[in-house]
Amino acid sequence: MDLQKFKFKKDQYQDHRGGWSKFLNIYCDHCGEHVLLYQKDGPGPLKRMYIDRIFAPQEISSLVDKDLKDIGELRCKTCDRLIGIPANYEKENRKAFLLLSYAFIKKIGRGIYPPEIKKVETK
Repeated sequence: MDLQKFKFKKDQYQDHRGGWSKFLNIYCDHCGEHVLLYQKDGPGPLKRMYIDRIFAPQEISSLVDKDLKDIGELRCKTCDRLIGIPANYEKENRKAFLLLSYAFIKKIGRGIYPPEIKKVETK
């Protein structure tokens, strides 16, 4: 598989959150496998992931074009652990996954997929 290098999406949502972003690699807290690459805008904890900020893998990033009712739960494809549930974030009318805080591990990334670290050590 070829490496993909992504650039930050710059739009009004990034501007509203301080104008800076970082890439996060999200891993399953249960088995340690990489789940997805996400762009986090601004400071604060990661409570939800907007679907339009998920870059990879393709099967998750392509959900941006689907209706909310057609988007399934966010689960680890290795161990099937539930990580997030789909919802509409009404304040901005954006599709997002509401995250279960105990179900994932986040590591700062460089916007490369697949990531350099494909699996992390879990507790």
